[in-house]
Amino acid sequence: MQTYRWQLDLQMFNQEKTEKATPKKRQETRQKGQVAKTVELPGALILLFAFLSFFLLGGFYKERLLHLFGDLLQDWLTMELSAGNVMSLAYQVMMEVGLMLAPIFAIAVVVAIVANLIQFGFLLSGEPLKMKLNKLNPINGLKQIFSVRSLVEFVKSVLKLIVIGLLVFWTISSEWKRMLSLSFLSVEEIFGFAASLTLRLGLQIGAVLFVLAVLDYLYQRYEYEKSIRMSKQDIKDEFKKTEGNPLIKGRIREQQRKMALRRMMQEIPKADVVITNPTHFAVALRYDASEMEAPVVVAKGMDYVALRIKEIAKEHGVVTMENKPLARALYDRTDIGDMIPGDLFQAVAEVLAYVYKIKGRVKSS
Repeated sequence: MQTYRWQLDLQMFNQEKTEKATPKKRQETRQKGQVAKTVELPGALILLFAFLSFFLLGGFYKERLLHLFGDLLQDWLTMELSAGNVMSLAYQVMMEVGLMLAPIFAIAVVVAIVANLIQFGFLLSGEPLKMKLNKLNPINGLKQIFSVRSLVEFVKSVLKLIVIGLLVFWTISSEWKRMLSLSFLSVEEIFGFAASLTLRLGLQIGAVLFVLAVLDYLYQRYEYEKSIRMSKQDIKDEFKKTEGNPLIKGRIREQQRKMALRRMMQEIPKADVVITNPTHFAVALRYDASEMEAPVVVAKGMDYVALRIKEIAKEHGVVTMENKPLARALYDRTDIGDMIPGDLFQAVAEVLAYVYKIKGRVKSS
């Protein structure tokens, strides 16, 4: 017995987080800025698309470079500098450099935004910007430095260096003979070879970094899902907060049922007749030709409730009639406040006619 209690206590206090996070937990962590993402993906895509832009916009870059250095070598080196034209010259140089770099900056901004949208969608949260004193705790800092995540980041950085180093070595070694013969080529050919080799290396490195970034994103997503896991007790506590304590809700429903039953019992004295099974079902009907198109069910019940309906009807002089099929049909097919179904009009009319006859009343048309 003591062993069983010990196991039960252990289950209560050692709540393993084995369950997937609920939508509410995911929304809360998202509002805090905690999402599955990797910083490697935007960087890899920016590098890849920046070098792709050199292929697509090669003519534009060539024109801007020739214009910049042409003005510099032909006009600016021979012009007389003065206090008036120095600022104009600096402004002109900045404009030329800005026009040349504008496409790269635009690509970097657009690609960075799209890469983050792909990972976690649109998200604005000020929670990560809030100052938290626990971040200044040196013990927590040491734990982060020597954590598994830090080890993974270190291995990832070393892996990138190794892969990029091997890629650069393989590319340069394949062009080594041509590089040795560059001294026999013209300046234009040397420049073309260097530009071609640089573009090829940039695209290859960007593609490799993109693949590594995708793998890192999958790992970060796995770690994120693992970090937001919940224990069964967490799910129960969340359910209590969102849906309310089941015990309290049960008590509320019980009180509502009692109040509805009390209101129903108060309507029985106004009924014209109570149709019974005779022991299992009881249905109380009321009809006022000046207010209603058809008789209305004011109360119904089975077993104990049916017995209570008949007792109240007897106390207030409401006629009780036994009609097993009609009582069962009314109980199954109507709710309190409903008019009787059309196919039961004839049967109910006969019952009401008999009741009015007993009471010595004449039914108004």
